[in-house]
Amino acid sequence: MRRLFSFGGDALIDCHVHVYPPEVIDGAAAIGEREPYFALLSGGKVHKWATTEDVISAMDRDGIEVSWIFGFAFNDPGLCALCNDYVIEAVRKHPDRLKGLAVVNPLAPGVEREITRCKEKGLSGVGELFPGGQGFDISDEEQTRRLAGAASEAGMFLLLHTAEPVGHDYPGKGNTGPEEAARFCANHPDQKVVFAHFGGGLWMYELMPEMRRVLANAWYDTAAWPWLYEPALMTAISSAGVLDKILYGSDFPILSYPRYERLISESGISQKERGMILSDNAKKLAVP
Repeated sequence: MRRLFSFGGDALIDCHVHVYPPEVIDGAAAIGEREPYFALLSGGKVHKWATTEDVISAMDRDGIEVSWIFGFAFNDPGLCALCNDYVIEAVRKHPDRLKGLAVVNPLAPGVEREITRCKEKGLSGVGELFPGGQGFDISDEEQTRRLAGAASEAGMFLLLHTAEPVGHDYPGKGNTGPEEAARFCANHPDQKVVFAHFGGGLWMYELMPEMRRVLANAWYDTAAWPWLYEPALMTAISSAGVLDKILYGSDFPILSYPRYERLISESGISQKERGMILSDNAKKLAVP
């Protein structure tokens, strides 16, 4: 039985959910030998595995109506395709509960073809991609042209990993922060892009009129908020006038909705603003 929503909205949407095909879970050790970034993350103390069934079960438990799911963005295009096939099948089985994103290696041959294939199979976006783990620079127009071009042509948004340039280090944090993310937006102004983990603080620069224009195509998700920021963060974002670009994303399975519900409740934002973060903004991004 699904839990009733607590924020007054009509569909709680989680925009940042990881899933793993059984082949990846069972073969993690062998895969990790040739995919060092995957080994780093999957070997971390906070790592958890989740299948499609695990996601649906957690959604029913926590009152999540829709989740945006994606596999692991490997360097190996074959492993990316394996993850994409798993997500495609999950969306086919649960079309009212799941929306899917494709993972690709932006520097690999055939990236455009894989994005097109996934769009034709019903996926809605591309990500979460890992600039550090996959060895590409999102601020480099040459390195991102094929990715952004194919996604734009397919009508798919991007989800890119970013992190705060200060504070403690942790596995997978990387060096892609606000400056690199802003350059991506400037290089590809027509490509909708969600920057994970609040864009590493990029949202703050929308207080600069020139950057508000540059970042018109940018959105930010809340993934890992419980480990990074105090509840007052959301009040600051609201004061900055950027709350309409914030998407609730849990980073499931390593975190889940109850942790965020507490932060949102303690943040002091209004019921309407809660609805924006938890549902309305995701709908505006217009995932088909």
